[in-house]
Amino acid sequence: MLYPILNESRNLIDLSGVWELKLDDGTGFDNEWYAKKLDNPYNIAVPASYNDQVEDVNFRDHYGYVFYQRSIAIPKIITSERVVLRFGAVTHYAKVYLNGKLIKEHKGGFLPFEVEINEYIKAGENLLTVAVDNVIDLSTLPVGSETGGNMLGSALPAMPGVTPKKENAPNFDFFNYAGITRPVKIYTTPKNYISDITITSKVDGKDAVVSYAVETVGEGNVSVEIINEDGVVVGTSNGATGEVKINDVTLWQPLNAYLYTARVSFGDDTYDQTFGVRTIEVKGTKFLINGEPFYFKGFGKHEDSNFRGRGIDEVLNVKDISLMKWMGANSFRTSHYPYSEEMMNLCDREGIVVIDETPAVGVTMNFGATKGPVPVDSFKILRTHEHHHDVIVDMIARDKNHPCVVMWSLANESDTITFPDSAYEYYKPLYDLAHECDPESRPVTIVGVQMGYEGDKTLPMTDVICLNRYYGWYIYGGDLNAAKQALQIEFDYWKQYNKPLMFTEYGADTVAGLHLTTPTMFTEEYQVDYLEANHEIFDKTDFFIGEQVWNFADFATIQGINRVDGNKKGVFTRDRRPKLAAHYLKRRWSEIPNFGYKEK
Repeated sequence: MLYPILNESRNLIDLSGVWELKLDDGTGFDNEWYAKKLDNPYNIAVPASYNDQVEDVNFRDHYGYVFYQRSIAIPKIITSERVVLRFGAVTHYAKVYLNGKLIKEHKGGFLPFEVEINEYIKAGENLLTVAVDNVIDLSTLPVGSETGGNMLGSALPAMPGVTPKKENAPNFDFFNYAGITRPVKIYTTPKNYISDITITSKVDGKDAVVSYAVETVGEGNVSVEIINEDGVVVGTSNGATGEVKINDVTLWQPLNAYLYTARVSFGDDTYDQTFGVRTIEVKGTKFLINGEPFYFKGFGKHEDSNFRGRGIDEVLNVKDISLMKWMGANSFRTSHYPYSEEMMNLCDREGIVVIDETPAVGVTMNFGATKGPVPVDSFKILRTHEHHHDVIVDMIARDKNHPCVVMWSLANESDTITFPDSAYEYYKPLYDLAHECDPESRPVTIVGVQMGYEGDKTLPMTDVICLNRYYGWYIYGGDLNAAKQALQIEFDYWKQYNKPLMFTEYGADTVAGLHLTTPTMFTEEYQVDYLEANHEIFDKTDFFIGEQVWNFADFATIQGINRVDGNKKGVFTRDRRPKLAAHYLKRRWSEIPNFGYKEK
């Protein structure tokens, strides 16, 4: 799917602003709220999560549908063109109505969808209504409790005479922010238009061959120009598929980005698609970018901020990238869902390396809100596989041209241990699917949870073994000597697979401003000692290729006795104030090269 742009052949209208919103009281669909102006609505900003915008617990903890609404006027001058309504993301299920008619439904809260609206619009004002459902269950990604009870209530029966309120019980450790969280736009194309562009490249010495495939609708001829950053045309071609040679190519490098533009023309339509020329390869225990062993330094992150929740915040995106570069970081994982297209575009321009992850978090019935009294076969109970398939297809279709993306992550902390055969049968087709969908066939991984590892048949199947490990926190908390011993034992186990190994999470909850001369759990000093203990083992393991700390910044979670005002594992506070660990990591990462670390 192409990102909407404004150019000589395409118009673009941004629908960001203050919309109206009403929480469904159970009668919204029966009374056809979608077909008329909402009665006594709240004002709500779009794009953003709705939960923290209104000072009302019913907003923060709402369970079920809400109705968004606004009036739109389509300029008459564009109605002779193809007119498309596009949503960057709506969490988690959307029903879109125009003038009372249902025109689109979409499942999945972190990827874009669109619909042509020419046949639904009328002259003058049009009523746009979006019904948004935030319920998570055993069929959604991420996964939630089927009961609609809180985390305690999902594990224990209610006392006689007590009726707990319905609420989402996430099977994951971040707040279930919801709403229209990314931009809503109307764009136009000519009737004959470019529908998709795919670009790959191969490097041959100082030159490169760029391969392209252009999908179109209607009649016309395709032509392509490749333009460098100075605006100079460096190659041309004709036809819907073809190759263009770039002499003396400039490669896209981590923290040293260079972007070319493919200017595609088809009849009256044109589209500029940026791309970078670079190679990705897993060779033995090395992860190679442009033929050199790359070492991941960075974080797991969240799209999470005060007031906006999971809503897009381009100022914060720019700030976060700036802070990463200040620290010497070169990468992050989109934990635990695909991030906004705007963030991906920024990473392309800034040279930040990205592991792109699906929203498949909580895919287990033996951990968190779905945990029962005895272990069960998660993959015989969960109803996520079809949706998981669709998400992988859509995520790769959206992000395939981003040079910043070097690896696809199919899931975070799934149950791959309890019934390893079932896990393998669930994930092997998805692993193959990811390779089939990606024209570049980038490496594919699954991020493993700390629930054992011997006998796992799924993680060894992947191209890079990615682990979330908390030795010194959840395991041997406060005993860093034992933590190092346990970590070394596990590393000795993984060595047999002769594959690259990296940590996509490791961290310790830390209360900003809490200090002691003797490092103790939750102090800033302990967070530094914890990191140092892990790094001692990392640095002497030759097949270890990267460290991504959990987390970049503190973030919001569900209420519960396990969290005080959210998860505090950030090396920055939620408002981006550094803890001691940020300065420690800056010193460490500034000394570790991006390429060739541990090379003799």
